[in-house]
Amino acid sequence: MPAIKKLLTFTIALGAPVGAYADDATKQALTSSPYKIVCESYLNSNWELVAMNADGSERRNLTNTADANELYPQVSPDGKRVCFVSDTGQGRDTVRSTWVMNLDGTDRKKVADYARQPAWSPDGKTIAYLPQEYPKWNVVDYYTKGMVFYDVESGESRPHPNEKLHHLYNPGFSADGKWMISTVHAGMGFDHAIIVFPVDGKEVYNLGIHGCRPCFHPKENRIAWGEDDQTVVLAELKFDAEGKPSLGKEQLRVFTSDKTRKVYHVDWSPDGKFVSVSSGPDGEGDLTKPSTHQSACEIVGVFANGWDIYAVPTDAGEKVDLAAPDGKYFNITGDGASNKESDWVPAG
Repeated sequence: MPAIKKLLTFTIALGAPVGAYADDATKQALTSSPYKIVCESYLNSNWELVAMNADGSERRNLTNTADANELYPQVSPDGKRVCFVSDTGQGRDTVRSTWVMNLDGTDRKKVADYARQPAWSPDGKTIAYLPQEYPKWNVVDYYTKGMVFYDVESGESRPHPNEKLHHLYNPGFSADGKWMISTVHAGMGFDHAIIVFPVDGKEVYNLGIHGCRPCFHPKENRIAWGEDDQTVVLAELKFDAEGKPSLGKEQLRVFTSDKTRKVYHVDWSPDGKFVSVSSGPDGEGDLTKPSTHQSACEIVGVFANGWDIYAVPTDAGEKVDLAAPDGKYFNITGDGASNKESDWVPAG
């Protein structure tokens, strides 16, 4: 029998009432979850980082900056810090920088200018980021060349040993810290691919799957990625005796049957029991919104009207349709304020 759904209304700390059409069991599991979620939102004509409980309650603005636009939050494995990108300037003069701060917004430090899409190592000692390809601004996410490792304690940086890394986006570390996964677009001899490569080596392995924006499970050899504009897939990742990775058994598809909408930006909860995704109407942004850019609405810095964060249990079965009224999912944000790029906060 389908789970009973109910319309829930509550007030978030940011002020606006939010209605969330919820699967009751999923909502209850999120309410009892020890974890929180951080995402980017467009509030009062500015990009900010917003934190909330896993069910969307007690929402608060972490950044509150009028002169900078914070995006793409990535929370440290211990849940105490968050790295992110910050945009300053306008148009082709925009400068995107990578920063790190405490989760309460204190002790804010710049990692590097012209630096994109950071990721934490599992020991929390290193932030990997992608240097921008050229100083002049371009909003496309693969506008990168190389990879740099930043030591959080010393502030020292070193390049990845593979000097041929080019046009990567959305990188991430494996749970054991030995591997990285990323999308590559029009670089390194690839048209478009999801690749796995060692943190300390030059090998590159093409997983041979469609899509983009992959991420490793925080504890196990599993990955999630966006297969297309409407579908996120969860699957096993296998390593043979020689250490070569390959895709294993598919476990779950989170999708929307409404082709006017998109599903992107998957991330695992720390215990692997949930994934969160961003979803909303297709579009190319709205340049009347200050400090935004025009491109596909899933790209960082592009205003995505009506986009929200959804959570789905990873044991929900083979498929979950975010357009189905009896789907096993929960709309975490509900205000449509260009809520994208969610990341889970481990229990402190």
